Amino acid sequence: MTHAAARQRIALGLEYHGGAFAGWQAQREPGLATVQETLEAALARVAARPVSTVCAGRTDAGVHASGQVVHFDTDAERPLRAWVLGANAWLPQGVAVQWARAVAPAFHARFSAVHRRYRYLILTRAQRPALLAGAVCHERRALDAGRMHEAAQSLLGERDFSAFRGAGCQSRTPMRRVDRIAVERDGDLLAIDIMANAFLLHMVRNIVGSLLAIGRGERPVDWLAEVLEGRDRRCAGVTAPAQGLYLVEVGYDAHWGLPSAGATPLIAR
Repeated sequence: MTHAAARQRIALGLEYHGGAFAGWQAQREPGLATVQETLEAALARVAARPVSTVCAGRTDAGVHASGQVVHFDTDAERPLRAWVLGANAWLPQGVAVQWARAVAPAFHARFSAVHRRYRYLILTRAQRPALLAGAVCHERRALDAGRMHEAAQSLLGERDFSAFRGAGCQSRTPMRRVDRIAVERDGDLLAIDIMANAFLLHMVRNIVGSLLAIGRGERPVDWLAEVLEGRDRRCAGVTAPAQGLYLVEVGYDAHWGLPSAGATPLIAR
């Protein structure tokens, strides 16, 4: 008498370029490629049966990731190495599994996360990029990174982020806790790094849009704090383009045994 294989939960670290995808989440509309459907199709090839995934952060259309984390349950018995190499053999060039770990059934890629970190990249020069096309936000005007960094510190702590909440956000509360936000320059490349317990829809891109107005000198440094306190999305800056945004890290308690965030030199450090 044969016994069915026990189901196990597998966590994966994922990297992808969002330019070719209509976001992470599978769409009802046919013809729209998503990261979730693409990954599940590749994993199904390895498992020889359907696979359903859950991610740590549902990135929007055009948004990239160097540190996305997903989990799935399966009764297919495969070495961890096979989930990485097998999936990558079926994935397109813009998506790659970086690691696989067997985790306890209580682990959840989204709900077990204690923080998430995004990085937004801006190329500040007169000419448009070629090598970084689709991978950065291009800003022709000079930006004052010092003013932007100073203004951004007003967002630290647990706050009501209604002023930076995208229309259609389904979160039950606008309260989020920002633990770190920094604006740094490296030559023509400016990076905005923000870590929080969680994010609202378009929250990072809306914050970046407001910081851009301060960096250009269109708004004073203390304007960002006023916008935050006003809790009115109409008073904040425009939503920054998706192509500059990267999910670079999802943090978990050490007992889950997951790798720390990878270091992609241009994107995360």
